[in-house]
Amino acid sequence: MADEFDIIHRYFAPLTRGNEAALDLTDDAAVVAQTTGFEHVVTTDAIVSGVHFLIDESPENIAARLCASNLSDLAAMGAAPVGFTLAAAWPKGTEERFIAAFADGLGRWVDEYDFPLLGGDTVTTPGPMMFSLTAIGTVEAGKALKRTGAQPGDTVYVSGTIGDGGLGLMAAKGELSGLSDAHRDFLAGRFRCPTPRIAAGRALIGRATACIDVSDGLVQDLGHICEVSAVSMRIDAAAVPLSDAARAALDADPALLETVLAGGDDYELAFTAHQTPPPGDVPLTAIGEVISGTGGVSVVDTSGNPVKIAHGGYNHFAAQPPKDAPKA
Repeated sequence: MADEFDIIHRYFAPLTRGNEAALDLTDDAAVVAQTTGFEHVVTTDAIVSGVHFLIDESPENIAARLCASNLSDLAAMGAAPVGFTLAAAWPKGTEERFIAAFADGLGRWVDEYDFPLLGGDTVTTPGPMMFSLTAIGTVEAGKALKRTGAQPGDTVYVSGTIGDGGLGLMAAKGELSGLSDAHRDFLAGRFRCPTPRIAAGRALIGRATACIDVSDGLVQDLGHICEVSAVSMRIDAAAVPLSDAARAALDADPALLETVLAGGDDYELAFTAHQTPPPGDVPLTAIGEVISGTGGVSVVDTSGNPVKIAHGGYNHFAAQPPKDAPKA
């Protein structure tokens, strides 16, 4: 591998796309301008080989999961991307072509989301490959979407489809049977390359009463809104929107409903609102209601009977985390 400074100059400096805040990656830090009437939103996610992405994952897909998880956090607060900083820890002996492909993968997200690299650090490590990305966004002052604010009587919505991420992990590991190759490929692709809902989050400003992105599982993430808003929710399992591939997986094995509701990695938005939000580029589906009390999230079937969810979602510090579950 080339030395640190050559790697930065060759592969990462171009990712600034000439943004003035990055100072060509020649200084100790970026200088980000403050825009009158706006606030900065800052979020950090770390991903580790074997925990958040498969050990043999391609560098392009690693870059996709890293960027998507952070951009999704911005989306959940209604923020528009400004840029990011990156810390990369490469195992000794990492081939330079792997780093080049990783940087090329980042570049696709830089261009698609106008999300330039502003700074960071690169090191070698005796441990597993690890990346930490800090995303910076802006939102109108006082308008950021938060997890607080849900009220009894609000409707619970989600964007897109739910369950593709959790099922996609299974598909990527060859653990889903009874599906067509097209459905397996679709689910694995949704796990490997999620779509952060930036535009949808921006459109929810002033409309959503509370919002979160679905990263650790729909039930668990909605539970976070319940906790900080001091409310409960009742979710209709049959109303949760599914892709054709997820529906096929459930038809083949109905027990996978728990993976759909608690598997995570969807990076869709889950939010509450008083009124029906306007349609946009991504479908929004009503899946339940906010109710009074502090009982958290209950899931019911079409007859109103409780749906048991043994595992509510992913937790890095749980006593017995889900086996081989890479989550952000």
